[in-house]
Order: sequence, then C-alpha cells, then structure tokens
Amino acid sequence: MLTRLVMDSLNQFIDGVKFQNPGESEFLQAVSEVLGSVWDYYLQHPQYKKMKIFERMVEPERVIMFRVPWIDDLGEVHVNRGYRVEFNSAIGPFKGGLRFHPTVTLSGLKFLGFEQTFKNSLTSLPMGGGKGGSDFNPKGRSDNEIMRFCQSFMLELYRHIGPFTDVPAGDIGVGGREIGYLFGMYKKLKNEFTGVLTGKGFEYGGSLIRPEATGFGAIYFVREMLARVGDNIEGKVVALSGFGNVAWGAALKATELGAKVVTISGPDGYIYDADGLDVEKIDYMLELRASNMDVVQPYSERFGVPFFKNKKPWEQKVDIAIPCAIQNELNEDDAKMLISNGCTIIAEASNMGCTAEAVKTASGNIIFAPGKAVNAGGVAVSGFEMSQNSIRMTWTAEEVDTRLKQIMNNIHSTCVKYGMVGNGKIDYVKGANIGGFVKVADAMMAQGVI
Repeated sequence: MLTRLVMDSLNQFIDGVKFQNPGESEFLQAVSEVLGSVWDYYLQHPQYKKMKIFERMVEPERVIMFRVPWIDDLGEVHVNRGYRVEFNSAIGPFKGGLRFHPTVTLSGLKFLGFEQTFKNSLTSLPMGGGKGGSDFNPKGRSDNEIMRFCQSFMLELYRHIGPFTDVPAGDIGVGGREIGYLFGMYKKLKNEFTGVLTGKGFEYGGSLIRPEATGFGAIYFVREMLARVGDNIEGKVVALSGFGNVAWGAALKATELGAKVVTISGPDGYIYDADGLDVEKIDYMLELRASNMDVVQPYSERFGVPFFKNKKPWEQKVDIAIPCAIQNELNEDDAKMLISNGCTIIAEASNMGCTAEAVKTASGNIIFAPGKAVNAGGVAVSGFEMSQNSIRMTWTAEEVDTRLKQIMNNIHSTCVKYGMVGNGKIDYVKGANIGGFVKVADAMMAQGVI
C-alpha cells in the first residue's frame, strides 16, 4: 500500500502528464497503470528520479503523422491519416505493430507504443518500443485497393524506418497480405532486401510460428501461472474473445495442452461451444478471418451451437478468461461476473484488454496478468524473425517454439521476482511493470540525457 506522501507525489506527476496530453484517454490510462505500480520503486531509487527517467519515458522520442492518399477501384480519391509513434529506443530499434482500423487515433497509438516499450523489455531481446497505423478500414476493400493504400502508406513511412532504426510488424487489420504489400513497396523504394518488417511470409524472410506466436505465448504464460499454484491447464474451461490470429493461436495451443475452449467472439457477438473447439473448428476460425466479414455467427450455423448477439463471452462459467481482441474489452461488471462464476485466472492476450476498474477488481480477488507479460510472445517471435534475417538463416518450427517457451517462462520468472507481495502471492501487474521498467531505465541512465 502506497503512503499518502507517495500517493500525493504520484498524483501530482500524473496530473502533469494529463495537462501535457489532454483528451488522450487510452494513453493516460496506460501511464497511470504503469506508474501506479512502479512509482514506489522509482522513489526508492533516487538515481532514476534525479535523471528524470519517468519524465523522459512518458514522452515519445518522435511522433510522425502524415496523409495517405489513395484511389479506390471506382477511381475515387480517398485520404486517410497515417502515424508512427517511435516511443523509446534505449534498448534497441523501435519495434511494434501497424494497426489499420477506423478507431486508430494518436492517443491509442501512444498507449500502445508506451506499453510496447515495457513488453519488449520483458522479452530480454534488444527491441525498443513503437507503434503505428492508420484510420484506414480494410474491411470490404478489394485486394487491389488494399495494395494501393499500403503502397501509398509506405511512400511516407519508408523514410523513417529501417532494420537498425524502426522495424514495424502487423497488428489489427494488418496481416500477411498487408505486410507483403508494405514490404514490396519498401524494397522497391530502397532497392534493398532487408528485414525491415516482421510478420513476413516464410517465402521471403518470415519466421515459422509467427502468426500463432501471441496466442501460443499467452497459453505458455498461463501454464506457468497455474504451475506456480500447483495446478495445470489440462481439463480447464477457457473463454476467449476475438477470432483473429491471437485467439486462433491461443485456441490451438490450449486445446493441444488439454484445455477446453468454449467461446470465441466478434463485433457481432459470441458463440458458446460446450463441447470445446477441435482441430476442424479451429481451422474454421481461419476461414472466418479470411472471409473479411468480421463476424462469428457463421460458426454457430456451421456447428450448431448457440450464438449470443451483441454480447461478450465473459458471462459464461469458465476457469480461465483470456481477452484476445482489443483494448478495454473486459470491464468491471464482466470481471465481477467471471469471479462469481468461479473463474480463477484472467490473462490479457490483447493489449490493455481490461479496463482499470476490471484490473482492480480481478487483482483483488483472483489471479490477474497484464498484456505486456501475457502477449509478449508475438513480439518475441518477431525478434526471432529479425535475428534470422540478420544471419540469413531460418530456424525450424521446433527451434522457434522452444525459444518462445523459454522467453515466456523467463517473463513469468521476472514477474514473480518483482511482483511478490507476501503470503506467496504475486502481483503480476507490479511484477511486469517493474521488470520491464528496470532494463529500460538502466539503459537510459547509461546513455545520458538524450
């Protein structure tokens, strides 16, 4: 528990961040969440405070915003807004995804870039934090329209990225197709074949297991959480949200390890499959994703299971809940419902998947783990892709998976190291935030005031 004096200094600092970033609710939520668990540690190490590490850490090194004009199949001109937030390069080149979605804003990308800094630090790989994207919506657009948009987007972005500067990846709305178009344009503009983007197709420099990595890593982390309390994942009933790569990878690995995944969801609602997903059903998730329709109701029709329109899966009785879709998708009421139904673990596979109120409720009653720890497997395998590109070699799926397991185990150990709160309990939020902070802070200290 923070003392009144420490709380006053924390609130004063956060008020200053709010004044500097008015209206940026997602970014301010992320800053408040991190500082709330790290501030006491920060004050106990005066060398950090003297060098104003947090004052520097909450400011991006660089924010790039640009227009993206493109022409649709009917010849009409459209203009979208593009961004790249290069947040912190203290431990390596900026690293983080590109998101194409109509809800993309500067506040959202600053929150994601700030979180990415700590997440990348936890992996122990030499990667800084960044994020980018556009308010472009690829849903309903033809391949040619998406190609033209990606090419226009890269016409500006290429000036600011490079294998030793900033290495973007995919995110919501940016999958293998979009990465291919972006990489092709970068290669043409720069006249060089370098690993400047991750999430590439295996044929031109991608890594095996990259599409599944975030979901795989989340399940490996949950498995460590269970092992620490003398339990295992076999036989556990799991609720997932979303039906993209993260949910797909989580469903695949959870099912392989003997758990039963009973929900997936989309913007239209969720399905409840009491028998659990099997190989055929998990493969169908890929078909749904490829349909570009952004709905899960067809799963209900295909397999004869209930569909709950415009509802979230957190009302079901499950052992483990893993939000896999988007930020703030699980609120306080959802957390209370899960807890009352006997859920014992909530683990964020999406970035900041729970609201601040939901985190507080979950952390006080059950085991909760934040996205920066749980979903770090995706960026870890992106780091592996960078390594493979650098040495001009490819690793087998088994090699990548073994390295991924080790990194997720190490992240869990870091959370335990810094998150111990007595009586054998672990505050995973505190552990992840302090563990991620220390490496970045020490690197910033070593490099001076820049």
